[in-house]
Amino acid sequence: MKRLRDRLARRLSSSLGARVFALFLGLLAVVQVASFGAISTGLNRHARSALPEQLMTGERVLQSLLDQRAQKLVEGARLLAADYGFREAVLSEDSATIGSALENHGARIGATEAAWLGTDFALRASGGEGKHAMRDIAPAAARLAERAAGGNSASSIELLDGRPHQVVLVPMKAPVVVGWVLMGFPLDQGLADDMHKLSALGLTLLARERADAPWVPALTGLAPALAQRIGRESWPAQGPAIDGMRSVELGDEEFGVHGKWLTPPGESAAGGGAVLALVSVSIDAATRTPRELQLGLLAITLAAFGIFALGSLWTTRRVTTPLRTLAAAAERLGGGDYDTPMQGLRRHDEIGQLAQSFENMRVSVADKQQQILQLAYWDPLTGLPNRVQFRDAVREAIEAAGARGGTVAVVMLDLDRFKHVNDVLGYRIGDLLLKGVAERLTQQIVRGDDLVARLGGDEFAVLLRQGDVALAGTVAQRLARAFDAPLTLEEHKVDLGAGIGMACAPLHAADADTLLSRAEVAMYAAKRRTSGPMMYDASIDAASAQTLSLLSELRHAVEHGELRLHLQPKLALDSGSVVGAEALVRWQ
Repeated sequence: MKRLRDRLARRLSSSLGARVFALFLGLLAVVQVASFGAISTGLNRHARSALPEQLMTGERVLQSLLDQRAQKLVEGARLLAADYGFREAVLSEDSATIGSALENHGARIGATEAAWLGTDFALRASGGEGKHAMRDIAPAAARLAERAAGGNSASSIELLDGRPHQVVLVPMKAPVVVGWVLMGFPLDQGLADDMHKLSALGLTLLARERADAPWVPALTGLAPALAQRIGRESWPAQGPAIDGMRSVELGDEEFGVHGKWLTPPGESAAGGGAVLALVSVSIDAATRTPRELQLGLLAITLAAFGIFALGSLWTTRRVTTPLRTLAAAAERLGGGDYDTPMQGLRRHDEIGQLAQSFENMRVSVADKQQQILQLAYWDPLTGLPNRVQFRDAVREAIEAAGARGGTVAVVMLDLDRFKHVNDVLGYRIGDLLLKGVAERLTQQIVRGDDLVARLGGDEFAVLLRQGDVALAGTVAQRLARAFDAPLTLEEHKVDLGAGIGMACAPLHAADADTLLSRAEVAMYAAKRRTSGPMMYDASIDAASAQTLSLLSELRHAVEHGELRLHLQPKLALDSGSVVGAEALVRWQ
């Protein structure tokens, strides 16, 4: 009887457990199906509403790319127009030299079209890979001439040999306009590639030489078959290209397309020639539920079913324990431990993927931390320590010197005429000059515990960790002599000079900031007096901290009524009468 009763109880218990298990699994399945449908519908609606703005952004990106390419051409043409040899050839009307210069300069900047036009915009000479005849370049030059009124440069998209070209027109003045330089290159596949990299959108350029001619894809980021199909679509003959977004079926896929006239009909050539840019995006791909999201939701569903099947023990052992391990790893990362690798990388489930993500984050954060430290404490141009690291080193040196009863010296120098070098020779030569100065200063410091740093701009400093007044003066004189020899920078020789100031601790300052400030005061005093290196002296510090503090406190006294006016009478001693008064202001 007892055994029967126990068997019946087990069956009832099993049946109840099965019903509860089936009920929860059914509810979970309904919730997951509803979630899938809601997410898919929401993503589809959101994607379709966002695509027109995305295409408008793509149009702005395209215009920016075209402007950048036009600017490159304009700068190249201006450089040629300013070339002395080219100007001499133009003024002497040497056609052979003009054509050779056009071809050589066009090859250097990647221009396939280069031409010299007279003041009447008539073609005088041409060069470049294309070497189009007058019938090809002359109409483009005439249209650009209308935009270049007043002697300004102009650019446009032109059809040359049926291909879209970006063409610019730049005046050459001496000092009035004596002619025009025309340069251009075809819009190639690189434009579509750049467009896709920057905006993840496709770009197709359609071109036609006549209004009754079919559109021909000049370049495209789509598959060749899709490009041919999009060219056979019916596109506007004039007016706005496409307002907003137009849906186009290309094969088995739906695309959203936004059009922009690069050359409106009739502006490029007679007969309605035009260039139409089509920015496109796959609507099917944009509205499709991402596979990663599908896999994620499916993984969540399977994990939920597994949790119901295996129970809390399996959950605790297989989920919470690894998560606690990853949480401890996150705590280590938060505490700055980037050296301990993650555990659980051999797992192939979600926990393993999470551990791999943590490991990738650990490596990435460690690399970025190293880069941040490099940028925070080192000068990227010269490779020397920067102001922050130098200040910390000075502070540590002062503390160490205080403990042993020693002294610390700082030698600071500021280059003479550095701005003039930048203005005359350019910033690249200025950077080379700073590197040369850094190398020369490093060569002059032979003791291993001393430190050379670039504080910023053209300011450098040397830390003598065991330096006194005499050693600082010796080092400063050696540095001054090091600037006697000019620096050779490519084909230029630059004479150097610098104002050098010195300060010592604890003689002149007890902390790092004050020591650096007083070394800088001495440096600027040396630059003004041009009498060689100068040691800090209180007499040259016209703007001391005490003076600044007193001025600040006096301003506070005026604003808060701390000044009191008193009148003191003056008496005549013989008569005792008041003959005057003295006004006094007292600061309370």
